[in-house]
Amino acid sequence: MEKYINALNHRYSVKKFDKNKKIDKNTIERIIEAGRLSVSSLGLQPYRIIVIENDEKLQSLIPAFHNPSQVSTCSHLIVIVSRKRIDNEYIDAYFNHISTTRNMEVELLAPFKKIVEEYKGQHSEDELLHWNEKQSYILLGNMVFAAALEGIDSCPMEGFFREELGNLLQIDTQKEQVTVTVALGTRAEDDFFQTLKKVRKPNDKFLEFI
Repeated sequence: MEKYINALNHRYSVKKFDKNKKIDKNTIERIIEAGRLSVSSLGLQPYRIIVIENDEKLQSLIPAFHNPSQVSTCSHLIVIVSRKRIDNEYIDAYFNHISTTRNMEVELLAPFKKIVEEYKGQHSEDELLHWNEKQSYILLGNMVFAAALEGIDSCPMEGFFREELGNLLQIDTQKEQVTVTVALGTRAEDDFFQTLKKVRKPNDKFLEFI
């Protein structure tokens, strides 16, 4: 327990990375795997990630961000993209994947599939998009936590022009949208914010046991 508490205390949202320090392939793959293994409501995983590691590509994305500091200096930028809707084709593919992975007849999954379809039918497209985006933030949290345990610095970012970033990444904006991004790398020595004490609510304002 002490290891992960120490890692979280060491973590902060980095404002400037050391652009000369790149995350090695095995480490970035473990962080991504932590995201892939995230809890997801009904197991649907209504999102995907795009990992930008090419320096030229990173520089091309700078105009889409309000603050270019993190994007211009990070080792990797992870972009979490949420589905705008969950259609029948997506649901069918999901249950076929379960059938293949667990080596079971897809017909046996009919009761569960009915639950998923009923849930979908009870909500508007806007409500489902909101639900999809909330799940994307669980994915974000897992990757930030995994990065901290790996000794990798991070900064989650919502400060971007969604449509412009989507276009730069050639996302089909009729079907998907960028929800949130996270920059990964090594904090720069001259990033002043690393010297500041972490500020969080005290337990008497945060916690209640009943």
